[in-house]
Amino acid sequence: MPFLEARTRLTAATRAWFTARGYREVETPCLVPAPGMEVHLRGFPSEYEPHLGQGSRKRLWLRTSPEMALKRLLAGGAGPVFELARVWRNGEVGERHAPEFTMLEWYRPGLSLDGLMDEAEALLRDLCPRRVAFGGVETDLSLPFERITCAEAFERWAGVDLLASLRPDGTGDAAVLGARDGESWEDAFFRLLLDHVEPRLGRERASFLSHWPAPQAALSRRDPADPRLALRFELFAGGIELANAFDELTDEAEQRTRFAHDTAERERLYGADAAWPMDEDFLQAVGQMPSGSGIALGFDRLAMLAAGARRIEDVLWLGRFPYED
Repeated sequence: MPFLEARTRLTAATRAWFTARGYREVETPCLVPAPGMEVHLRGFPSEYEPHLGQGSRKRLWLRTSPEMALKRLLAGGAGPVFELARVWRNGEVGERHAPEFTMLEWYRPGLSLDGLMDEAEALLRDLCPRRVAFGGVETDLSLPFERITCAEAFERWAGVDLLASLRPDGTGDAAVLGARDGESWEDAFFRLLLDHVEPRLGRERASFLSHWPAPQAALSRRDPADPRLALRFELFAGGIELANAFDELTDEAEQRTRFAHDTAERERLYGADAAWPMDEDFLQAVGQMPSGSGIALGFDRLAMLAAGARRIEDVLWLGRFPYED
């Protein structure tokens, strides 16, 4: 109960924090025609049955994120906006993962990626204790947050030249990353990221890992200074990933091309049952979106750090899921 009481206080403080900064709280649909476009996320399918036989059955999904809906609101002029959104991701259970959880997302037109880092840093400082910890890793949030690019992190901790592995056409050279037999560039990238980079982030102080390879940021604008990279960051504290953020892509044609690639790749890896169509309403809105930045932060993980909880179920009101053995 102390963990849950801390979560309740955090929820109220979060709403007050954003309201004081001119954000509008919104609610967007949970049942959607496309749950999200990330290749490796798996959704929960559902089915719409028409009322009194009027219309047709449609396959719908529980959303993995409210991102596409919130960006449609931005295109309509609703921003800046935030949502405490219930989301679902299939096959994810563990100390830091739950198949049903809460995502805090916020978007502000005209805000740069550096400005969004400033906001995220202020949010954690204002809402969490000065020192937070998870799994024996302690972070002092009063210290300036570290800002390090993917290229700097890979060179420092993995000893590889990430930029040299990226070709102008958007493909990657796996050999430059020291790929093992049968590894693709993406496989080698994530092995190095998980084994050498992430374990060193968000420890004594919180960390922003920025400027990701463009193939790993499907909804992000490319870096004008180097189109091999995308304007994306992830935020780490207490040794865990808390948030993922983009300087938003506003080019409909490029977004459609990226989605087509990701759809084909998801079907290739996981089969037709794991595929879903592209969200045409979202794609039409992309070109009408104002420039700006947005972020998705795992609210349950933030509650874990704020409350000193050891696992995600400690901060969920009914922590045991009905389908667990």
